Amino acid sequence: MQKKIIAVFGGSFNPPINSHILLAKQILEKCKQIEKVIFVPVSTKYQKQELVEDKHRFNMLRIICNKENKLEVSDIELTSDVQLYTIQTLDAFKQKYKENDIYFVMGTDNLKELKTWSEAERILKEYKIIILERENDNLNELIENNEFLKKYKDSLIKIEGIDKIYLSSTMIRKKIKQGKSVEEFIDSDVLEYIEKYELYM
Repeated sequence: MQKKIIAVFGGSFNPPINSHILLAKQILEKCKQIEKVIFVPVSTKYQKQELVEDKHRFNMLRIICNKENKLEVSDIELTSDVQLYTIQTLDAFKQKYKENDIYFVMGTDNLKELKTWSEAERILKEYKIIILERENDNLNELIENNEFLKKYKDSLIKIEGIDKIYLSSTMIRKKIKQGKSVEEFIDSDVLEYIEKYELYM
């Protein structure tokens, strides 16, 4: 009998937007073997521009996950004393969920950079990756034009029927800064949280 899958969805989630949630739900809907999707926000130890405090991004994800029974958020990278690399995070989940297979979820924007990641080959040898295509990207083309990805193409999974990513948190932060409405892009309780703590203003 094939093992059930835990899908680990890494990212900044700065802030988490509706499309993140929709994609996670579609992954669950299209692949019945996936038991749950766990969001893993990166820590501010990861030097990224405009990254709001760890606790805020964790809290915003928790607000969303509390409404969904198959979505969770993990603070594994936030509470670590050192910056964890993806391979270390995946290994930790593998230890925790011994009865499951661990899959990683990433967009094609990160896939293009994957070769530069710490222990990239081991990630692809030991784990499967669910790829989310960004607007103009095509996974098959990316694999064909990249010798590194071609070598490990069996580890790269595209789930049919999942929406392409057209919206980014960067665009949402920009809209908030400009005082534009973002109601249609963000969970209402998350938006309330953003306003309460004056994030991205």
